[in-house]
Amino acid sequence: MTKAELVVKIAEKANLTKANAERALNAFLETVEGTLVSEGKLTLTGFGTFMVEERKERIGRNPRTGDEIKIPATKVVKFRPGKLLKEAVK
Repeated sequence: MTKAELVVKIAEKANLTKANAERALNAFLETVEGTLVSEGKLTLTGFGTFMVEERKERIGRNPRTGDEIKIPATKVVKFRPGKLLKEAVK
């Protein structure tokens, strides 16, 4: 599903115009991003938890040459689904 398709679904389910649904989705995405940057964790009960975790520096291989390369430490966003979401997907 693309963002445009999601906007249409939100507009239908919430009885909003597409423009209002897009503004609501953009506001949600900006809020999630801001919360992860400032707090590192966002829990939506029943849906799941987004969290920022540190990935350590590690050694990898260049697939073309086979040479070892150093992959620097970085932060990654992880998602752990909640109980209700897990049950809905089953």
